[in-house]
Amino acid sequence: MDPLNQIFVAPFVQMAGAPDFLAQVLWEGFVSGILYALIALGFVLIFKASGVFNFAQGIMVVFAALTLVGLYQKGVPAILALILTIAVMGVLALAVERLIMRPLVNQPEIILLMATIGLTYFLVGLGEFVFGGEPKQMITEELGLPTGSTEIPFGEQGVVILQHIDIAAAVIALVMVAALGLFFSRTRIGRALRAVADDHQAALSVGISLNQIWAIVWFAAGIVALATGIMWGARSDVSFALEIIALRALPVLILGGFTSVPGAIVGGLIIGIGEKLGEIYWGPLLGGGIESWLAYMIALIFLLFRPQGLFGERFIERV
Repeated sequence: MDPLNQIFVAPFVQMAGAPDFLAQVLWEGFVSGILYALIALGFVLIFKASGVFNFAQGIMVVFAALTLVGLYQKGVPAILALILTIAVMGVLALAVERLIMRPLVNQPEIILLMATIGLTYFLVGLGEFVFGGEPKQMITEELGLPTGSTEIPFGEQGVVILQHIDIAAAVIALVMVAALGLFFSRTRIGRALRAVADDHQAALSVGISLNQIWAIVWFAAGIVALATGIMWGARSDVSFALEIIALRALPVLILGGFTSVPGAIVGGLIIGIGEKLGEIYWGPLLGGGIESWLAYMIALIFLLFRPQGLFGERFIERV
């Protein structure tokens, strides 16, 4: 078969020939995209407040999920374990603000980036020491999250299978995204956070406390990490491999913009749906496995033509 036909015609013929399968692929891509957006939100929160890429966000996802499961395995009831895990992420936020952010205020961004890398390895070591390195099963049913699946007829003879945990993940992620968007745009703390993101010195001059803002933002990022860990852990296992999945949010940030909450949503959907479509319909042409690198290729193309992302701010320096 002509290579051009294999690339530009055959995949679309397959889509038209099996619309139920296409709908299934789009749904799975949508769920993955929403979860990618949830991961990206944690990065956006920190970047908006400090202007630095939080390399530790991935391990925060793992650490939060391990804390939740570890507390439950030690006999703590599931809901109490969830509350205690939120408290642990709050303590972590205060510790990061006190021990890392406050001493390094007004330092170059590369210094803060290196500090988050150091925090990553500290949390890896702490997590392995306290909870061990073996994979653990997420306490999905104990937290009241739905299990099972529903089959929805599609077309004349087709069917689309919706996993209940995927539906719950999509709903929870959308609610959190909407809540954070309102928090940034409608609350006093959200406005203060935007002021801090624009100019630390100017924010200080009008009485905004950098220490308070940073503690709140890191705590919010910790809550996002916990939700992400629960949802991704429910779809697989809770292990340190989740850290790699979390870093898959980098292409999402490049597409949407490092400072944009709506950009995280749009970028996540583009990456999630694009990965699934590419793997199913174009992957066989390249031997399969393109889902692991396709997102980065899409991000590279965006960097060439729109480096600030779809919703990111374009900075122009005059010399």
